[in-house]
Amino acid sequence: MGVKTRRRIMIVAGEASADIYGADLVREALRLDPLLHFFGIGGARMREAGVETLVDSADMAVVGLVEVLKHFDVISGAFLKLKRILSADRPDLLILIDYPGFNLRLAKAARKAGVKVLYYISPQIWAWRQGRVREIARLVDHMAVILPFEASFYKHAGVQVSFVGHPMIDLVKVAGERDDMAAGFGLDPGRKIVGLFPGSRRNEIERLLPVITEAAVLLKKRFPDIQFVLPLASTLRDDDVTMLLTTAGLDVVISRERIHDLIRACDAVISVSGTVTLEIALVGTPMVIIYKLSPLTYQLAKRLVKVDNIGLCNIVAGETVVRELIQEEANPVMIADEIGSILTDAGYAGAIREKLAAVRGRLGGGGASANVARLILATMEGQ
Repeated sequence: MGVKTRRRIMIVAGEASADIYGADLVREALRLDPLLHFFGIGGARMREAGVETLVDSADMAVVGLVEVLKHFDVISGAFLKLKRILSADRPDLLILIDYPGFNLRLAKAARKAGVKVLYYISPQIWAWRQGRVREIARLVDHMAVILPFEASFYKHAGVQVSFVGHPMIDLVKVAGERDDMAAGFGLDPGRKIVGLFPGSRRNEIERLLPVITEAAVLLKKRFPDIQFVLPLASTLRDDDVTMLLTTAGLDVVISRERIHDLIRACDAVISVSGTVTLEIALVGTPMVIIYKLSPLTYQLAKRLVKVDNIGLCNIVAGETVVRELIQEEANPVMIADEIGSILTDAGYAGAIREKLAAVRGRLGGGGASANVARLILATMEGQ
């Protein structure tokens, strides 16, 4: 009986949420086959899971046309590095996680090199630029999608697709009740606690943290004993946030760990749009979702986006469960007013919590990472 060869898998996770999902996926895949070798683009969590990161996802995590242009050299350099490996030292499989602008170009290079492509977590092409489904059909061997309606969308376009469930179902685990969680972070459970969730990309921090900070200052004036917490993504440094908070005179508990316990400790959250809104929804904490893009990117997005909501929790729910403040509406006064309503109107906050509780049931039964790990082996065996 021959010795089993070590199979090499290139994996690309270009931002913080993909780093979390990628790490969990890699751990599940290594349980099935400890000889697999993963390498590519990822962050701290994927390195901990055993991935050889050739490029750090912290350097790749930008959003918007203008913002991507500012980081063109870094992103282009990462693409050329992986493209050379695909052609000169072909891996057994390429796994792409979301991040469509970069990943679809890399899928094209993989197709040319004869490397199979498994795409995990669909780009939101059902929301905008739906024509890209034809490109995906040409370039991707298998789509592993995490929202139920995505499967029928891809099947209709002739793409081989599997609904694997949402990985956040397994990742969102809270150890106790609100007061216990608050005490665990050194907070006073008897006082109101508001989470400040400014995002995981540096350009989001630059654009949105000042607005969030100003809203927090207004809340502090209205509720003098209020407490603030802020989770810091693995893609960020402490000094990305601390100077602004200190200058504003805010005392904020900052944590890199136990984000779901931190969410449970909160009475309300100010959150940028992104995967984190789904995490907050699964914990059940009321929130307001905010987002701002550069004026040019926003005008382009307005013409292209085909959905009524941008917050993932609202998209999954099929209705506006939590309020979204976009562009000009994402201002300190409107943000503070919405959080004030959540903190003072028990009926309003309770109605939000009740609707958030229904979101979990729409996301499948869990086991997404294990499902995709099995797809990895099946895709490679099919070569």
